[in-house]
Amino acid sequence: MDTVHLTPSTTVVLVPQHERRPDKYRSAHKVLSDIAAFCKKNVVLIVATVAAAISCVFVPPDAAYADYFDWKTLVSLFCMLAVVAALRNIMFFRILAHNIIKVFKTTRASVTALVFITYIASMLIANDMALITFLPLGMFVLAAEDKHKYMPFTFVMQTIAANLGGMITPFGNPQNLYLYNNFDIPTGEFFKIMAIPTAISLVLIALCCLFVKKEPLEETEKNIAKLNWKKALVYFVMFAYAIAIVFRAVPFWSGLIVVVPLLLVMDRKALRDVDYALLLTFMMFFVFSGNLARIPAVREFFGNLLEKNTLVTGALCCQFISNVPSAILLSGFTDNYAPLLVAVNIGGCGTLISSLASLITFKQFCAIEPKKAGKYLIVYHGLSFFFLGVLLLCCFFIYR
Repeated sequence: MDTVHLTPSTTVVLVPQHERRPDKYRSAHKVLSDIAAFCKKNVVLIVATVAAAISCVFVPPDAAYADYFDWKTLVSLFCMLAVVAALRNIMFFRILAHNIIKVFKTTRASVTALVFITYIASMLIANDMALITFLPLGMFVLAAEDKHKYMPFTFVMQTIAANLGGMITPFGNPQNLYLYNNFDIPTGEFFKIMAIPTAISLVLIALCCLFVKKEPLEETEKNIAKLNWKKALVYFVMFAYAIAIVFRAVPFWSGLIVVVPLLLVMDRKALRDVDYALLLTFMMFFVFSGNLARIPAVREFFGNLLEKNTLVTGALCCQFISNVPSAILLSGFTDNYAPLLVAVNIGGCGTLISSLASLITFKQFCAIEPKKAGKYLIVYHGLSFFFLGVLLLCCFFIYR
């Protein structure tokens, strides 16, 4: 705030322009800022909403829209996200990872442990949750002197591990949960389909980790909170129930009766922390893909591509519109679910937008090392396309 003296008896106070705005303008500015921040954080949801709206022009809303939504997938995903959020709030995953990491004393062993912890976690809590949970731990472990040089490689390998580790379970990746329910895939057959690409990815990840030098590494996080075992045991039971829903052992709607009331009592924040944007994204893509399937020209186009090679078509589609929307879109044009299931999982490798989880890593890395974003992208695309190429080549003659 500036003050100007005109005469001995007159003083004019110059108020900065942003402080001279009426309250209603400041409120409007805040609302616009909040909207811009939301859009920036949920780009895929915005794109999905726009795509759904455009498709509604060609297929006006009618009674058939009610059949678009896979409520079993949506409820299953909600229950898993809610329970995982509750476990994260009591720092279960962080404590578990800390106790595992502290036994490793070299950079190679620690980086390998970080990558495989993310790999295993993605089988249980989905790829994006695994990254949100364990990427910060990688930063802490590598914060020792001169060890930050391994951060781009570690973050990239954690991302690849998260995308590929989640493909072995029906609930590991969101696209798996959708296809598993949509095609009513038998559980045994699901594991049989995903066994080969999972085994190949394990070997590739292990080989890549061998390129990290063996250097001494000191423990960087000395103090860690103790686990609240009472809450943890309840959440484990809830997690088991959520898995039972996925495997069709109990009715899917019962998850809402079990999970929501318990969390309302034990951890309301977990319900607030659920990724509702992801659930809305699914709903928008259900509308988009449902409408496209009712347009004859579109149905014929995708049908011909998938008939020629479902695996390659699915993997290429992921490179442009990501793996979750690819699964929802392409499932409407083929019944050949085995190669489609493999395609939308290995298709998570490749471009930065081929998987939403990859964008999570990139945003977190830029927040830590903004000057090394270019280096990260080079490392990411080099390794990610290497994995995509090897997996596609190995699976090409098996899944057609």
